[in-house]
Amino acid sequence: MRIATWNVNSIRSRADRVEAWLQRSDVDVLAIQETKAKEEQFPHHRFTDLGYEVAHHGINQWNGVAILSRVGIEDVAIGFDGDPGFGDPIAPEARSIGATCGGVRVWSLYVPNGRALDDPHMAYKLAWLEQLRQRAGDWAADGTPLALCGDWNVAPQDEDVWSMEYFQDKTHVSPPERAAFNAFLDDGFVDLARPYTPGPGTYTYWDYQQLAFPKRRGMRIDFVLGSASLAERASGAAIDREERKGKGASDHAPVIVGLDGDDGSAAEREAK
Repeated sequence: MRIATWNVNSIRSRADRVEAWLQRSDVDVLAIQETKAKEEQFPHHRFTDLGYEVAHHGINQWNGVAILSRVGIEDVAIGFDGDPGFGDPIAPEARSIGATCGGVRVWSLYVPNGRALDDPHMAYKLAWLEQLRQRAGDWAADGTPLALCGDWNVAPQDEDVWSMEYFQDKTHVSPPERAAFNAFLDDGFVDLARPYTPGPGTYTYWDYQQLAFPKRRGMRIDFVLGSASLAERASGAAIDREERKGKGASDHAPVIVGLDGDDGSAAEREAK
């Protein structure tokens, strides 16, 4: 079984690429972030025609999350209890959706960016992560295999950014953000991809500006965190950096985790 996460940065702009990637990658479940689409704008048929069931949550042209699965979608949940929300009046944004797919509870998560260290969005981001952590502990308590997939907007280690000097006064690497991410690991969740994709320069995001991708100025901010029962089944992972190339690419690359003997490698995907 293969589970992947991918911030597509507008599903309407990248439906062709997502459809082609699904055919090429052979993933069973894909968690998507930043769909930037209302429910009626999401191109469901593009993926149901490929044999995937679709669960999507989108309110407006911002945010948006979805789960595509060819191993079933059950018990769909829109948002999580305690989501602090944002705005005036305060309301939950389209940043989380959960479903049970092939016996695994999968959540597609688009963590708030934070914007700047002193921005109100930073307080929102930290509160959002803390509420998610509490709920995730409840979800995993009975041993259910749980995958928290998404764009976490946190680079938890120094090697996860191209330059700590550049980021020293910016978001994504601040101590509070890293502490919020690491609290999930302290609770027993496991970064399922890092053991198979280690090292400096192993990024999942490259800005569109200033030739960041060819200059290898990236960040590792997309993760699949697994509960203990899911981590026991992890058998491989890959970051599909090739998908960041070419015309119309998202600024994020897909992250794939293989379970139960599937190694998730690019070579295996190409062979299918």
